Amino acid sequence: MPAPASPPSTTRNAVVLLAVIASGAALYWMQDILTPLALAVFLAVMVDSFARVLTARAPGFPARAALPAALVISVLLFGVSFWVVIENGRDFFDQLKDYAPRLNDIIAKLAHAVGIHVAPTIGGLINELNPQRYIGQAAQSFGNFASSALLVLIYLGFIIASRRGFARKIVSLFPQHAEREQNLKLFQRIRDGVEQYLWIQTVTGLMIAVAAWVVMMLVRLDNAFFWAFLIFLAAYIPILGGAIGCFLPPLFALVQFPESLWPAIILFCALQGIFFVVGNVILPRMQGDSLNMDPTVVLLSLAVWGALWGVPGMFLSTPLTVAVMLILAQFEGSRWIAILLSEDGDPEGDRLHAAKPRPTTRPRKK
Repeated sequence: MPAPASPPSTTRNAVVLLAVIASGAALYWMQDILTPLALAVFLAVMVDSFARVLTARAPGFPARAALPAALVISVLLFGVSFWVVIENGRDFFDQLKDYAPRLNDIIAKLAHAVGIHVAPTIGGLINELNPQRYIGQAAQSFGNFASSALLVLIYLGFIIASRRGFARKIVSLFPQHAEREQNLKLFQRIRDGVEQYLWIQTVTGLMIAVAAWVVMMLVRLDNAFFWAFLIFLAAYIPILGGAIGCFLPPLFALVQFPESLWPAIILFCALQGIFFVVGNVILPRMQGDSLNMDPTVVLLSLAVWGALWGVPGMFLSTPLTVAVMLILAQFEGSRWIAILLSEDGDPEGDRLHAAKPRPTTRPRKK
C-alpha cells in the first residue's frame, strides 16, 4: 500500500498562517486569563535566575535557602519600586498645581502662533473634559490592577511550588532519551533568552537612568529622581520606553523654565545622546547573538503584543517573541516563520554553536 502523499508546501503554509491568526485571536480573547499567567511565568524565571546567581556567586550560601531568598528579594524589589512611584508621584502632582499659570502662558503662546486669539486655559480644558466621569473608570482600573497583581502572585506561588515535579513530567512526556534531551535544550534556550533579555534591559536601563539623572540634576529639573526612575522602568519596553524618556522631561523643562528654552534644549540633546550611545553602541555589544531577533521584528512584536495584551504585552513582547521563534523552529511547517523572525536566518543558533571549536582531548599517558 503506497504511503500517503504529503500536502504541498502552499497548503501547509496556508494552514500555518491560519493557525497563527487563530492563535492570535485566542490570545486576545483570553487576555484576562493568560496575561497574569505569562507575567507569573516571567517572574518565576526571574526568581529562578536570582536563586542560581546566589548559589553560584556565594559558595557558602545554602542551596535550599536560595529560592526562598530570591523570592523575598524579588518581592522587596517590586515593593520598593511601587513605593517610590507612589511617594514621588504624590509630590509630582502637588507641584503640577504651581505649574498651572506657566502652562496657561505656554498654551497662550502656542494659540497665538497658530492664529487663535482667545486661548484656552488649563482650568477650562479640565472642565470640558469633566474628570468626574473618569473617576469611576479610574477606580475600576485600579481595582483590576490590584486583582491582577494578586492573581499573578497566586500563579507565581503555584508555579514555584510545582517546579519540583517538572523533571518527572518531562520524563513522562518524552520517554525516549534523545527526544527528552532535545526538548530540555529547547526549554533551556527559552529560559536563557528570557534571562539574557532581563539582564540586558536592567543593566542598560540603569545606565540610562543614572546618566539622565545626572543631566537633570545639572539643569536643576524638579523631581529628577522620579523622572530617572520612570526612565528606568520604561527601559523594559523596547523602543517606546526610549521615546517616553527622551520627550517627557524636556517638555516639563519648558514648563519649569518658561523664560528660557535652553534647559529643555540641553536636556533633550543630552537624553538623545544617552539613548543613542546606549542603544547603538553598548546594547548591541551586550546583546550579541543571544536573542537573535531582527530589529524590525522587535518593533513589530511590540505593536502586536501591545495590541493583544496592552501594557503587560509591551513589557513581555521580546521574551514572548523569542519563545515563539524557538518553538516555531522545531516544526518543519512553521520553521520558515522562525527564520523570518530571526536576525541571521538561524533561529536556533545551530550555526553559531557549530562554528565554535570543540575542545580537543589529549590521550592519557599510560
